[in-house]
Amino acid sequence: MTAPQPLPIDDCLDDLLAALAGQGQAVLQAPPGAGKTTRVPLALLDAMRGQARAGRILMLEPRRLAAIAAAERMADILGEPVGQTVGYRIRGEARTGPETRIEVVTEGILTRMIQSDPELGGVAAVIFDEFHERSLNADLGLALALEIRGALREDLTLLVMSATLDAAPVAELMGGAPVITSSGRAYPVETRWLDRPIPSAAAMRGRGVRGPRPRDTALIATVSRAAQETEGGILVFLPGEAEIRRAASALAGVLPGNCRILPLYGALPAAEQRAAIAPLEGARKVVLSTAIAETSLTIDGIRVVVDGGLSRRARFDPGSGMSRLVTEPVTRAEADQRRGRAGRVAPGTCYRLWTKGEEGALPAFPPAEIEAGDLTGLALDLAEWGAPPEALSFLTPPPAGPMASARRLLRDLGAIAVPAGSGGGAGKRAEEEEPEGATITAHGKRLARMPMHPRLAHMMCLAAPAARPVAARLAALLGDRDILRGAPVDVALRLAILAGDRAGGGKDNGEGREANRAAVARIRAEAKRLERRLAGGAAKGGMADTGATSPGALAALAFPDRIGLRRPGDEPRWILSNGKGAVMDAGDPLGPSRLLVALDLDGDTREARIRLAAPLTEAELREVHADRIGTGRLCRWSRRDRRVEAREQVTMGALVLEDRAWKTAPPEAVAAAALDGVRDLGLATALAPSPAVQRLRRRVELLRQGGDDDMPDVTDAGLLERAAEWLLPHLGGCRSLADLRALDLLEPLRQWLGWDRLQRLDRLAPAGFTTPLGRSVPIDYEDEVPTIEVRLQEMFGLTRHPTVGPDRRPLRIALLSPARRPVQVTMDLPGFWTNSYADVRKDMRGRYPRHPWPEDPTTAAPTSRANPRKS
Repeated sequence: MTAPQPLPIDDCLDDLLAALAGQGQAVLQAPPGAGKTTRVPLALLDAMRGQARAGRILMLEPRRLAAIAAAERMADILGEPVGQTVGYRIRGEARTGPETRIEVVTEGILTRMIQSDPELGGVAAVIFDEFHERSLNADLGLALALEIRGALREDLTLLVMSATLDAAPVAELMGGAPVITSSGRAYPVETRWLDRPIPSAAAMRGRGVRGPRPRDTALIATVSRAAQETEGGILVFLPGEAEIRRAASALAGVLPGNCRILPLYGALPAAEQRAAIAPLEGARKVVLSTAIAETSLTIDGIRVVVDGGLSRRARFDPGSGMSRLVTEPVTRAEADQRRGRAGRVAPGTCYRLWTKGEEGALPAFPPAEIEAGDLTGLALDLAEWGAPPEALSFLTPPPAGPMASARRLLRDLGAIAVPAGSGGGAGKRAEEEEPEGATITAHGKRLARMPMHPRLAHMMCLAAPAARPVAARLAALLGDRDILRGAPVDVALRLAILAGDRAGGGKDNGEGREANRAAVARIRAEAKRLERRLAGGAAKGGMADTGATSPGALAALAFPDRIGLRRPGDEPRWILSNGKGAVMDAGDPLGPSRLLVALDLDGDTREARIRLAAPLTEAELREVHADRIGTGRLCRWSRRDRRVEAREQVTMGALVLEDRAWKTAPPEAVAAAALDGVRDLGLATALAPSPAVQRLRRRVELLRQGGDDDMPDVTDAGLLERAAEWLLPHLGGCRSLADLRALDLLEPLRQWLGWDRLQRLDRLAPAGFTTPLGRSVPIDYEDEVPTIEVRLQEMFGLTRHPTVGPDRRPLRIALLSPARRPVQVTMDLPGFWTNSYADVRKDMRGRYPRHPWPEDPTTAAPTSRANPRKS
């Protein structure tokens, strides 16, 4: 056994072991470099020797490289090979044996172990390392482990270790677990910021400046400066592989000759990853790394950090059902983690590619994966466990919207079954329904055993036996990065390279692009592993294969929601089966394709750009999705054409595969569609009510204002709300806006009001006033006060003012001259005869001498005629 050098974590190991012995669980806070990853499992193993609860210790790591490195370091301390006392298990590789007591595993493996053996037989303790990274698998693993400890295994020891996480909420989640803190002994690190912000590439283009990306230029200059000003290894943080490759190429001719550039990212071959973290003799190490180097990895000899200020994360858009990688500014917590890397072995220096003023705008912490990631795998795991999310102890509960989207996809894949009568309930569209109470199916259990996204597992399980090699290559390809970036989108170009005999590369795509040889080799190895797993029985049970053989048919199985039908027009645009839009770069060879499957999109919410696709024939679509294709008839209002559209269609989701006119649409279907048009356009625009209709509505409203609650609401809003009652029966012949506007609404409204209401209406709010001559004069109800206009002579002899309405309100009478010009407006006719008439008579007699102007109008006979001329 190698004598380990003292580390900061040693000072708190006794307290930690005492807490675990007393309560069986704890939270450990220790900064990066304290030694928790290698010291704690060995100390716990030593403390458990000879105890009745002795068993294996599982330690979870968020990344494969960290798992391997931790196992190798602990085995080295014990002076043993990996696979003896200490081993590891990652996807596709395991080094353990019958004597293994400490297993370092990647986080997803714990979930599979729990699903296979809910009691975790033979496991004494589970350690969650680097829990602050808040991966989805770690959150789920802890929730399941807590339930197991509470219900089945009181003796199971649980330890959560973190560098930056706020420990209090985790301790509370674990039922008040003790918190142990290691202060660490980091060396001081000097931080240096930029003097001015880096201009954006768009701003530089706007100034007419062409050339390298401004951020790339700033990074190269900063790394060169760091190489000149400092000593020791340099660790440069970049968001992804593409940025690492660009930086490596640019730095090759800039750095001093004693500098050796070493890339470090997850997809790199294991040997090259080990080279980046191992000691380097006779040269100065410059490691270009992704966020993989932020925490659990120890990289020998690093004293300088150059932080590019960016991080790449997966974001899930529940509106489109698409996950995409986005590049965002680092958070303050991530920046502190990166900075700490420079002070592990000696005083160090951290260069930051942002100004000190910009630092305050950085977010405090990165989001947990459960808040921003694709939850399909989580939903499947929970369905297999048989519990909804709210039944488990999650530090951050899964958001409802993405969780519902994940369940809908699993239902579409046949992975979960929904009991009859469950779902989103009345008023929800089918695509909005959340299958509550869903249980996992035999096919779902089959998918859960496959080490890939449920979409890809579904594709592999349903592929025809002869097509399984193609399916395995396609699954491995889609689970990795594009091997022909910038090439045409057809996935067949990539599959041809993977199926070839050469180790990769070649200019097979017609564009003169060389494939990424390392990625090709990696994807080929993964495809062979998947094919062996499928042949070995991992996919037994569940649905029968569909006979799918072509890449397009296989892809359609995995992405039933991303099957695209080309829109009319010259531009390469598609409508996807989930209702979203997609577009392709002009000139791409797949541009003319009527049907395709969009395998990779940029996530644009308006119209996503297709980055990878597979062509599909309609025969293939009908073969693999026969159960999803339906024939239906629809009769709907076209908002664009403003007319009823009656069609017979063959559809799959939002795709219309066949479309023809439905010439025999029944009148009731036409009427319902026309009614939708009325609601869409509004009453006044759609129907153009006549003056007679408006008068009727005002009369009804007068009675409603007077307290007659039996009269219906005939305002625009009221009529629209109850249009199905009074209007729908009369719309059977209306197919266009012109038909609607030509409809006479008077009779439909009268029929709706009914005989009793109309009688009451005629009595209390009549359409007209009958003058003493017996002539009916229309009453204008438009204003608040009902009004009539009548010649003054026609009212002679009337000594009581006319009234209307249930409250007998007086009519406003506009008395007209013989020339039908207003003479007087009154709401008190007897008062007018007594007071004002004499003045009016005096004025009018001279103007209209042939018309009667009696001194006493209350006793005079009404008339509408002039006196005869005198001979």
